[in-house]
Amino acid sequence: MEEYKTLILNILAENIKGLRQKHKLSQEKLAEKSSLDRTYISLLERSKRNPSLTNLVKISKGLGVDIQELLKGM
Repeated sequence: MEEYKTLILNILAENIKGLRQKHKLSQEKLAEKSSLDRTYISLLERSKRNPSLTNLVKISKGLGVDIQELLKGM
């Protein structure tokens, strides 16, 4: 089960970072648009945090994408 959790967090991390870069946003700008801390965004992009659904919604809104984009590939 731990292996599956790691896989999911890695996919999520890649999706967040890829979308952020695609939209030419810094971690700081995404954090600001998502009402989250920059260090939290950094931790997510390095698979070090398991975000809540609420924070995933905030990030998707900050990126201007549907939440499904964050979950693509899972």
